[in-house]
Amino acid sequence: MSSLHLSGKIEEIFSKIHFDGEVRFMEPMKNHASLKIGGPADIFLIPRDPSSLKNLLTTLKREEIPYFPLGGGTNVLIKDGGIEGAVVSLKLLRRIEVLSEDDEHVHLHVEAGIPLQRLVTFSREHGYTGIEWLVGIPGLLGGAICGNAGAFGSEIQDLLTDVWLMDANGMLNRFHKEDIHFGYRSSSISMKDIVVAGELRLRKDTKEDISSRIEHFMRKKREQQPISESSAGCVFKNPPGMSAGKLIDEAGCKGMSIGDIEVSRVHANFFINRGQGKASDFLRLMGEVIQRVKERFGFILEPEIKIVGRECVNG
Repeated sequence: MSSLHLSGKIEEIFSKIHFDGEVRFMEPMKNHASLKIGGPADIFLIPRDPSSLKNLLTTLKREEIPYFPLGGGTNVLIKDGGIEGAVVSLKLLRRIEVLSEDDEHVHLHVEAGIPLQRLVTFSREHGYTGIEWLVGIPGLLGGAICGNAGAFGSEIQDLLTDVWLMDANGMLNRFHKEDIHFGYRSSSISMKDIVVAGELRLRKDTKEDISSRIEHFMRKKREQQPISESSAGCVFKNPPGMSAGKLIDEAGCKGMSIGDIEVSRVHANFFINRGQGKASDFLRLMGEVIQRVKERFGFILEPEIKIVGRECVNG
């Protein structure tokens, strides 16, 4: 089905169901990705509440329209041809609720669209600790849960008690952390299941000590990573007991570029978009880095970023 016919069909469908949110057509995905790369999505949908999300998913399933859930667009490479079907963004679901607390701990219900930096700020303001290491990591909580985001020896799974998932049938289910398999920058959450919220258990501490730790982690981030540049975070997974960035650097790849995509001179496991970068150039540079590391060390690097979308028809 062409994008033109699909847009007409969607406009008709959404006029008949309850949907509080935004509906956009041929939305440039480079506007929603930290790399600033990506062709258009046929449909871009932003529900404002779980009820609208439910109606949205059941409608997409009934009409056999494929969908892709998007977090903050921070660990993803979207191809130049864009995304077929619908992209579902939960960036408007930003509620934080205190479920319970005592003198030592707090239990939070946090919706998936909350930016990680807003969560860090909220925790500091209220004296909740355990989440300081997330400072400087862009993106939203939902994507962080799906990819088990981590830094400085900590992972998001360390904070979770439960995860709320909505499936393609619009059913909202609560899963205990133990029911989900979390691995290195990965989880067993299906791409058809959308993270609606996570429940986090944090400790209590003084705001002064929390602020000090945040500043410490932020200082290290600035020293070690190109956080002011357009990137998708780490491109490759670290091989067991090794650093992908170090392997890439020692293979002579730091500063190497194809088009406007460059291997960062600050941290070699980050690829930077210098302005007009394309996904095709990014993929070619990935291939070149993989080959050089293989030839030098015998290791085959595996992507950490998710690669999605369709090839550009015009090359």
